[in-house]
Amino acid sequence: MLQTLRNAFKVKDIRNKLIFTMLMLVVIRLGCELPVPGVDRTYFARWFANLQGDAFDFFDAFTGGSFSNMSLFALNITPYITSSIIIQLLTIAIPKLEEMQKDGEEGRKKLASITRYVTVALSLIESAAMAIGFGSQGLLEEYNALNVITVIAALTAGSAFLMWIGEQITEYGVGNGISIVLTINIISRVPQDLMSLYEMFINDKPIAIAVLAAAIIIAIILGTVILTVLLCDAERRIPVQYSKKMQGRKMVGGQSTYIPLKVNTAGVIPIIFASSLMQFPIVICQLLGVSGGTSIWGKILRGLNSGNWCKPQAPGYSVGLLVYIVLVIFFAYFYTSITFNPLEIADNMKKSGGFIPGIRPGKPTSEYLTNMLNYVIFIGACGLTLVAVIPIFFNGVFGADVSFGGTSLIIIVGVILETVKQIESQMIVRYYKGFLNS
Repeated sequence: MLQTLRNAFKVKDIRNKLIFTMLMLVVIRLGCELPVPGVDRTYFARWFANLQGDAFDFFDAFTGGSFSNMSLFALNITPYITSSIIIQLLTIAIPKLEEMQKDGEEGRKKLASITRYVTVALSLIESAAMAIGFGSQGLLEEYNALNVITVIAALTAGSAFLMWIGEQITEYGVGNGISIVLTINIISRVPQDLMSLYEMFINDKPIAIAVLAAAIIIAIILGTVILTVLLCDAERRIPVQYSKKMQGRKMVGGQSTYIPLKVNTAGVIPIIFASSLMQFPIVICQLLGVSGGTSIWGKILRGLNSGNWCKPQAPGYSVGLLVYIVLVIFFAYFYTSITFNPLEIADNMKKSGGFIPGIRPGKPTSEYLTNMLNYVIFIGACGLTLVAVIPIFFNGVFGADVSFGGTSLIIIVGVILETVKQIESQMIVRYYKGFLNS
């Protein structure tokens, strides 16, 4: 990977794209430190520190700490992510959106435009809820209409500006801009988390215990990263053979290829969906000031909170972990079912004269692809669950208070691998162009 970056900096066009991407990332990190006018940042920091559990930790990790700091980018790109998920799900229910999705580049542009409008609307709703809901409790230095409007405008503008930066990175930089913005936010929290691990398990400990603790921490992180890399790159290749046919006086076709079924077909979406569904009741109750106490409802809320899972002193709350695992597997199948259509692929293969060796074209091919897909999804979902649960297990057993976990690692590793592959493909295209020009 380092060799790829070194070679990329030797090519002027790619070097300019890399520099542009880096400058945009600097702008993002600066914006995460700019305070919102009229906001008492100390109030929000105290409120965030007093929260019971980690319902907002997941959100804060995605914003790079700008949410807990109540900076200009407090909402970050989370409204855009939510908007993208909503539009993607609505393409199943609304035929017009489904037509746009299948309408090539023009259709994708229309969907992207709709996603932007929904993003701004969600940003307005979220910023208004924060400004009005927290404003009277001490978030605003002076609770009046002007300050409320200022906060709403600032937070909405910050989210829209980040969305614009992500699109500019996609067009003029390297990689998927939104994914890169999300990744740099998560990476920005890693040093703080590593320092927390150092203070908790290594600092002021006897040398033998400190060395052992450091070795265990490094082994867990490296093992999880390696497992994540394997999960992101693994694929099941289904061979496809194309029959020969006459075109004019020539015999064409007959080539062999394959259909790559990625083991992790749904990416990190199942974990995001499952985590959001588990944390939603906790977030609502905390915003309304409802704790539940020692009642049944309170125990259910603590069971939904991943901060209480795998703790030896309270094993009963780990039932929530089982619910979480079931949700991850369910959403892995659900999301793949709406993004991968075996029947459509089988029909396209049949029209172009392709077939899977040993399988008849048409319905048998569709059934074969469905069976293989179900098998691959299950393996990918189990791997995804393992990556997500490993940090949760060690956080619960050893009390490690860190914000990054399986979800964050999958995002970081996946985006880095994808960006490197894109750089390599651009270099290959350039070399082909140079060969053709010569």
